[in-house]
Amino acid sequence: MDRKDTIKRIRTALKKRSGKTWSVTGGKGTAWGWLTIDAPPARRTARYLKNPDATGNDPEDYQRTRTDTGEPGGSITEADAAELAALLGLESMHCQGVSIPAGGDYWQEYIDRAEGRKPEKCGVPYWD
Repeated sequence: MDRKDTIKRIRTALKKRSGKTWSVTGGKGTAWGWLTIDAPPARRTARYLKNPDATGNDPEDYQRTRTDTGEPGGSITEADAAELAALLGLESMHCQGVSIPAGGDYWQEYIDRAEGRKPEKCGVPYWD
């Protein structure tokens, strides 16, 4: 299976199961084979907001959870993240989506997950 077919299959399966559009993209350059699954840009509306009494820009000056501001240009909302994690059979996911390494075993694992099946074989890291 090639990258283009893998992206299409994952995207189609997620839309069929959730009724929502999901962003499934391939990397560029040396990350060409890596894939990312996320909410589409228009639904990436969550941000870490600065605490009202904060005067600096240190991590402790910001809220610990993201707030859905309704403004595009942020990251996946908590609701979309929970839904996508459930669709893929994951406990949780990063606020920048799910990153899938290059390689047929990884791609097949996420096709299985997107289509609602337990993966027959999971990808194994090939780097140290």
